[in-house]
Amino acid sequence: MTGTGNISAHQPFPAAATRQLANTQLRANLDRATRTIRAKRERVVDEVPEWEALRLAGAAIKDDVLDRLPELLEQFEAAAVAAGAQVHWARDASEAGHLVTDLVKAAGADEVVKIKSMATQEIGLNEILAAAGIEAIETDLAELIVQLAGDTPSHILVPAIHYNRTQIRDIFARRMPGVDLATLTDDPPALAEAARRHLRQRFLSARVAVSGANFAVAQTGTLVVVESEGNGRMCLTLPPTLISVVGVEKLVPTFQDLEVFLQLLPRSSTGERMNPYTSMWTGVTPGDGPQEVHIVLVDNGRADTLADPVGRQALRCIRCSACLNVCPVYSRVGGHAYGSVYPGPIGAILSPQLTGPHSAANRTLPYASTLCGACFDACPVRIDIPEVLVHLRQQGVDAVRHRPSAERGAMRALSWTMRDRRRYTTALRAARRGSAPLRLVTGRRGTLRRLPWPLNAWTAGRDAPLPAPQSFRDWWLARDAPRSDTATPPRRDTPQPGDGREMPR
Repeated sequence: MTGTGNISAHQPFPAAATRQLANTQLRANLDRATRTIRAKRERVVDEVPEWEALRLAGAAIKDDVLDRLPELLEQFEAAAVAAGAQVHWARDASEAGHLVTDLVKAAGADEVVKIKSMATQEIGLNEILAAAGIEAIETDLAELIVQLAGDTPSHILVPAIHYNRTQIRDIFARRMPGVDLATLTDDPPALAEAARRHLRQRFLSARVAVSGANFAVAQTGTLVVVESEGNGRMCLTLPPTLISVVGVEKLVPTFQDLEVFLQLLPRSSTGERMNPYTSMWTGVTPGDGPQEVHIVLVDNGRADTLADPVGRQALRCIRCSACLNVCPVYSRVGGHAYGSVYPGPIGAILSPQLTGPHSAANRTLPYASTLCGACFDACPVRIDIPEVLVHLRQQGVDAVRHRPSAERGAMRALSWTMRDRRRYTTALRAARRGSAPLRLVTGRRGTLRRLPWPLNAWTAGRDAPLPAPQSFRDWWLARDAPRSDTATPPRRDTPQPGDGREMPR
């Protein structure tokens, strides 16, 4: 079994999610993995008494970056160039991909080793390089699993979360050259050792490495990568040429600001107090490490996102994936259902803003949520994802406001009905009488699971409750009506003769 396979980016989320829900193995894998990560995160977060203060600090630093982005980008470029790096600017994914391709060709290489990078996935770098005859070799273990399977990642932090270890063993057995099938088991150390042997020669022979960056320090021109395996350190030190693809929002103003994020990120992502490997490099150091360092700064929709006063907070994201691990929707359908490089709650708000609401997947992503708010509570930089989801839903409504809509017509009719008490009461009475035969069918459940067209759009995702047999108003009037054979008792707060209270004079 090779996993779920990627879902087309053109498929709406409801259709893709329905397909994924039928995969019971996927749901079991996701449930086991997200519960484990969530429990680790909760333990290490509870150790930090000032956790909420750290979240506020992280959000404030990121908002400061967004407010001063052009200024900080120029500062970063000047510092990086002064340290020996070459800085390139890319307006979109295509421009960034072809910039990297030209740099690899200039280095005389036909393959590159890659550090796990969401930015390179976002611009489709592997596919652009392949079209130019350049092989991109993923060195992160989970990314390697996905690449060997011919699949795509389904999680920001754990790209192969949708596989269990038996499935991984089968992938290695089929697709990894030189693996010893007689000794390969599904024991995690054995799988890691097989991957290590597979990648070792690639590290030693590679002429070009490609990375992303978790953070970019404007003050010093420094790039930062945090990881758990050490493969990134190999890529950053061995090849003579290093190309880093960095989203413009990854900046932090000063080196001191890293203090906040190097506490927030590992706890929120892997449930660790600190990352096993934190690599920082500033330009070129003669005789040590890569002697040609390129930094490609990518916009790709970020400027448009920045212009939205509500949606811009999505650019605070530090790619920790905490929101995915607590999301009840993601844990049931996985990342492929989102049809996006960025899955889960953050993907539901980031992808439509970066690439536009043109595809069917992007139009439906803001609805891929229950709005429960768990993602906001988990986010280390306090992105109010439910607020942005509602905002994007409203934008979708506004975009089609000029076109006829059955839903809009129904809402106008309901508004007219509810503006007058008599009309509203009459409508409720008619609804109760009309639903009486249906109540005999549904029994105690009191809901309809399927409605005819055009109301079937509602029951495609939820049950429709039948009107109550009695309105609250009728119940209250029946309860409060005085009986004719019973005298109205005196109010208990009114003094009566002989009750010991003085009558007012």
